[in-house]
Amino acid sequence: MHTTRIAELLEPFLDEGASGMLSPSQLNHISIYIDLLLRWNSRINLTSVRQPEDIVTRHFGESLFVARHLFPAPGHVGTSVPTGPAGPSPAQFPADLIDVGSGAGFPGLPIKVWAPHLHLTLIESNQKKATFLREVVRSLTLTSVDVFAGRAADFPAKGSVVTLRAVERFDSALATAASLVADRGRLAILVGEAQINRIRELVQDVKWAEPLALPLSSNRVLILGSK
Repeated sequence: MHTTRIAELLEPFLDEGASGMLSPSQLNHISIYIDLLLRWNSRINLTSVRQPEDIVTRHFGESLFVARHLFPAPGHVGTSVPTGPAGPSPAQFPADLIDVGSGAGFPGLPIKVWAPHLHLTLIESNQKKATFLREVVRSLTLTSVDVFAGRAADFPAKGSVVTLRAVERFDSALATAASLVADRGRLAILVGEAQINRIRELVQDVKWAEPLALPLSSNRVLILGSK
């Protein structure tokens, strides 16, 4: 897909004028990623979203929406983002992010494209999907990206930021994701609005911000929490 069209489709997910923050190189990374995803998706089931424009909005748009709320400008990895009275307080965090159940790489890899100095760990237990993730990392020549091809419960470290999208066996995945958040770290979750109360019920040692509605969605939200 042409990078001009990608930029147009991403506009609703970024601050006014923020689409200009995506450099031609970043947009080219997204274009290459889309081509890889479409090619691999014909062989292994990476996503049920098949149309390129829908892939841009549903996968890249939502991921970049997370990115700009975690890191207010590309490359500003070490600074936390205040999210209101219920959100994290200003503090410095190490530049590391753990993406639990990465699947086809969302939201972790687009966040890395947004904040290239971030140290990213993608956790994916499906070996074929893990191989795909490594291929994307190689093709985009990304550095400081690790793919952990195993269960998140077996991952031996914690991250200053942990991300999670709605997945099968969500309750256990959420508990595992929360356990990987370092002290004074943050947890970012993309879910349906109906799951918000369940999240707050299951993870009570996290201070949750008010959910943020995702653009172009009637019921999906981003909810951020801090330890």
